[in-house]
Amino acid sequence: MVTVSSDYRHHLPTAEDLPHSDDTPVDNELQNDIPNMLLHILRDIWADRDDWFWAVDMGFYYELNTEVAENSKCIIPDGFLALGVPRNTGEWGRLSYVLWQEQVVPILALEIISKKYNDEYTTKFQTYQELGILYYVIFDVRPPLRKAREHQLFEVYKLINGKYELQPTVALIQLGVQSGVQTEFQAASGKMVWMPEIGLGIGCERNLHENWHREWLYWFDRDGMRYPTATERALEERQARLGAEAIAQRETLIAQQERQKNEKLMAYLKSININPDQI
Repeated sequence: MVTVSSDYRHHLPTAEDLPHSDDTPVDNELQNDIPNMLLHILRDIWADRDDWFWAVDMGFYYELNTEVAENSKCIIPDGFLALGVPRNTGEWGRLSYVLWQEQVVPILALEIISKKYNDEYTTKFQTYQELGILYYVIFDVRPPLRKAREHQLFEVYKLINGKYELQPTVALIQLGVQSGVQTEFQAASGKMVWMPEIGLGIGCERNLHENWHREWLYWFDRDGMRYPTATERALEERQARLGAEAIAQRETLIAQQERQKNEKLMAYLKSININPDQI
């Protein structure tokens, strides 16, 4: 937590006083798409909660420079999650995340490797560890290289006794059909890490998203069931609606056929001088 002198405490700079853009573009669209997809799914999962904030490519000011506020230490994860803070802070939202204002250290930081290893395993690794960020997620979205990767495609580190430890992943299991018999098989490259302090799992799965088939990051429940995107949920709702309409149409058709059958029977009985009402 930030510590400042009592003389300076009443004049702490706010997000409006600090630079909120370094004018450095992200070098790959996945660095924007993946954190934003996680944000949109979170909005659905926690629609009834207002005590969380997920940032995408936002400055996180963690150490105040009392001499020159603009030189305060700042780090910019591709995404990070803070719990126990207001979801919304007003009409204009947050310009950046200022620790001495929020008073809450983010619980998760996300880095996307899209070009080459930069400081994800060195400077940022050390900074997040020293700040006490509980979970550090690294996702490597680079094309397959001829030589083996130095690290895994998807890694989650957890802060244990002040040090980050790589967490084991759980293979995602899905139901498949083989030779007409329903069996279980492991989803290709699908894996997850459950985070009890957050109440969510995070993992990667190869899937089609907006006509782009590749590995994506998703949120999962405790049982390893993936939370759907808004597009997938809309499709499921449409299919359910069409299914319900098909059932209703089939029931209507059956009722019409039964009525026609009864009408034919009554007409036949009358033709042979039998009163159907007296049977």
